[in-house]
Amino acid sequence: MEIGARIAAAQLAGLSRSKRQVVAGPLVGLLHESDAWYLSSMLAAEPGKPFDPDEVPWAIATVRQAFAAEGRWLSAELVDEANPGLAEALEAQGMTVVSRPPLLVVEPADLQLPELADGVTVEVTTTDEAHAEANTVSADAYDMPGAEFGRHGDPADGGTVLVRVDGVAAASASWTAVADAVTEVAGVGTIHTHRRRGLGAIATAYATHHAFTLAGATLAWLTPGDDGADRIYRRLGYAPKATAVHLGDPGGHLTDLR
Repeated sequence: MEIGARIAAAQLAGLSRSKRQVVAGPLVGLLHESDAWYLSSMLAAEPGKPFDPDEVPWAIATVRQAFAAEGRWLSAELVDEANPGLAEALEAQGMTVVSRPPLLVVEPADLQLPELADGVTVEVTTTDEAHAEANTVSADAYDMPGAEFGRHGDPADGGTVLVRVDGVAAASASWTAVADAVTEVAGVGTIHTHRRRGLGAIATAYATHHAFTLAGATLAWLTPGDDGADRIYRRLGYAPKATAVHLGDPGGHLTDLR
């Protein structure tokens, strides 16, 4: 399977474990029990397979209705190479392309782990207390008070690493549920007082490392938020292999899509 389609299929399989599916032709809406906007999204229902453009209007209308019924803002995450033309078909139905970041991937042999300076430690959050600290880091990093990211008992269902500096919880990153040995590294964040110290790179690298060693992944992927992050991830061994497309519906907080 082409790598873009493999990643899109793995993302769909992993997210479907914890979310309700609204399947409509070439699209599938994934609704999380929480009403936080970033936890629900729409993906391609059949990555790697051609879609019928005539099905898109009723499909997007069906997913929109399901999201609106629960007060959710609709966003979509696609891999361009997995379903060529689908993003454009959604644009024709009123969705807006927010970004087209490169989709970067890494395999275990290519991952570069940064050295840890004195006073810097990294741990996988295995206790409620540590996970709460990681959530606090994310809330500060993303300016989202009350942000919470799920804790999983089995690393194959996802996990989080927490970076401390002299005991202070300063950065975190997570890996998602593993499917077809593929995982996404996401939620990379550093508290405002500790930025520009390389801590985000450390969190990213160690989240990737633990996804490989604890969760059984053999391929990790992510999408950089900006050119600076892109350069950092590439120094860790990540390389561009496809293109992600993030879309939102008009009226939503498009600038908040990460």
